[in-house]
Amino acid sequence: MSELNELSEKLNGIKEEIRSELGKLESSKSVFEYRKKIFDSKTGMVGSLMREMGRIPNEMKAEYGKRVNEVKAWAQGVFEEMDEKFKAQEMRLKYESEKIDVTMPAKKPAMGYLHPNTLIREQIVDIFGSMGFDIYEGTEIETDHYNFTALNTPDDHPARDMQDTFYLSDKFLLRTQTSAGQIHVMEAKKPPIKIISPGKVFRSDDDATHSPMFSQMEGLVVDKGITLCDLKGMLDEFVKKIFGEGTSTRLRPSYFPFTEPSVEVDVSCFQCHGKGCKLCKGTGWIEVLGAGVVNKKVLEGCGIDSDIYSGFAFGIGIERIAMLKYGINNIKLLFESDMRVLEQIRE
Repeated sequence: MSELNELSEKLNGIKEEIRSELGKLESSKSVFEYRKKIFDSKTGMVGSLMREMGRIPNEMKAEYGKRVNEVKAWAQGVFEEMDEKFKAQEMRLKYESEKIDVTMPAKKPAMGYLHPNTLIREQIVDIFGSMGFDIYEGTEIETDHYNFTALNTPDDHPARDMQDTFYLSDKFLLRTQTSAGQIHVMEAKKPPIKIISPGKVFRSDDDATHSPMFSQMEGLVVDKGITLCDLKGMLDEFVKKIFGEGTSTRLRPSYFPFTEPSVEVDVSCFQCHGKGCKLCKGTGWIEVLGAGVVNKKVLEGCGIDSDIYSGFAFGIGIERIAMLKYGINNIKLLFESDMRVLEQIRE
């Protein structure tokens, strides 16, 4: 009988402890962990009572097991109730956190923008395409012959020096100008010729306005009766479409081995309209490209009769045009892909 009295005290103590601990539980997970602590067959308070069945006299075992099972059933009921309560609460919180207000405005996806170089390249291609120019894209690795010799560049010309050109071997190099493309075209095609040749070029030069790699677009026209006047008329039309109506060009004497005469081409300042400003350094003019009449030696070297045909060529720096048009003062900004820069340039 003493065993049953002792059991009653233990069972009452277990109930009191469970009631006390229930107020401290905060989630279905904590209910699961505490439930395991109570019913574990080895360490649990209820589970350990069942192991003591062996020392209970046979005539009391039925009553002993009955009382233990009653507490066990009571505890299971309490835990199930608490578990359902917490799970319902957790489900409500989950629904609240995942709730979507269909009346709220949708989030606008971030839009991408074309790179300034791409914008300018496409504009230039469209402009010259409307004038009837075809596109020729050469290779970035050229031979010394096409990059220099065929363009009438003497062996002792400074452009051949190692500090200006990236040589891959005695014969091959990274092209320093897209002008090499005009030689390939004139060798493969007889006049009339009207092409632009865009692409990357490489020079050992690096500062705020120069990059070791940049984009250039060569233009070439070869036909009967082509003069410097044709070049100026075409460039005037080009700058109007790039920089706006009212923009004009002026030609200044210069020197390039593959053109004679050669000119530097300035554009009237599209910001101050000739009055003088920071962009044009107070002169009213901005240098934009180099050009000239194709040297007769270059034509003859490609098998074209210079007594019948003449032509003009020009080279446009795409980064140069982009920097002027969009007010970019450091060429490196065009290569760093800074979204703060790119987002300001939209067309």
